[in-house]
Amino acid sequence: MLAIVNGRLILPDERAGGHFEAISGLALLIEDGRIKDVMPEVRLRADYGSCPVWDAGGRFVSPGFINIHIHGCFGADAMDKEPEAIKTMCQKLPTHGVTSFLPTTITASMEDIHGALGRVREFMKNPWLACGAEVLGANMEGPFISPDYRGCHLARHVIAPAFSQVEPYADVVKFVTVAPEELGGDYSFIDKCREAGIIVSIGHSGAIYEEAVEAIQHGMTHATHLFNAMSPMYHREPGVVGAVVDAEDTVAELIADDVHCHPVAQRLAYRLMGDKLVLITDSCRACGLGDGVSELGGQQIFVEGGLATLADGTIAASVASMDVVVRNFARNTGLSLPRTVELATRVPAKELGCLAQRGTLEPGSLANITVFDSDVNIYATFVRGQQCYGI
Repeated sequence: MLAIVNGRLILPDERAGGHFEAISGLALLIEDGRIKDVMPEVRLRADYGSCPVWDAGGRFVSPGFINIHIHGCFGADAMDKEPEAIKTMCQKLPTHGVTSFLPTTITASMEDIHGALGRVREFMKNPWLACGAEVLGANMEGPFISPDYRGCHLARHVIAPAFSQVEPYADVVKFVTVAPEELGGDYSFIDKCREAGIIVSIGHSGAIYEEAVEAIQHGMTHATHLFNAMSPMYHREPGVVGAVVDAEDTVAELIADDVHCHPVAQRLAYRLMGDKLVLITDSCRACGLGDGVSELGGQQIFVEGGLATLADGTIAASVASMDVVVRNFARNTGLSLPRTVELATRVPAKELGCLAQRGTLEPGSLANITVFDSDVNIYATFVRGQQCYGI
């Protein structure tokens, strides 16, 4: 048993409409990898006087961040053929406050994509191979995208949507990105994915507004990195962006690295989407390595001053970490840190269907916790009650 004390616990607060707020004077009691109770510190001393305590030093104590869209970091990539790559990501991500994530594939040959999904599956069967962030499944970004809105994805690997290419890994894939105009009016792909429990995401798409709306009505409930690699919103043609922000139940990712999305776009996204936004990094292997030459999807990329590009200047993923996007989004929108954290914890956990286990600090949840200061400098991270990072 362990108690975390002297922290500002980020918890749902009925006085704030159930949104996260920071509450002092409470202790977090952990037992067998789960949160056993949240109680006043005075009660902890009275009822569990002999319990070991961990002092948060007045910092925020938050649910661990969940990154649902990440290609790589610290030299490792989800597409790497070496199994050590996922292990590296697991071990390094807690330094940025991440306790759960979805290794994300990129448009490549189906042989290579299937290989990556297979490695994710094997790692999920043997999570003890790495002490660190949990792998919750995989995010399949491509190859079912528009060749005209492919971004940094290689055009030669873009193919038409086919559930037969996803079905063998339906137990692993949690999201799949699709350009709806590539469906040719046949929405059986969406139906089959939904039946298999896979969330279908609109992205890398040049669809007109009507095409996007029709796809959303047929079950596309997610949007891949809002604003990026999708038809923009004009006043006479709202495009994919207009369809997404106007939809009632669509959740959208946002890369708040101040490169992919201007601070104004981040503010507008929150005003339009509210709690239907999920903060992601979309980071590549260069994340955490500083400036230099790196690789993404079989292409050389160049990193300088927080910007990663192909040789022709095309933006290529990001090099931001989750602590950075949380910090940026809070600063750019004026949201409190607790409210911002909600977009990196409870919202993705709810969409993934694991809110009973992750995304909050409520009793019964897994003890996936990150501790940080008011500038979102990560001080410590716990996964299932075990400290896997600490200053």
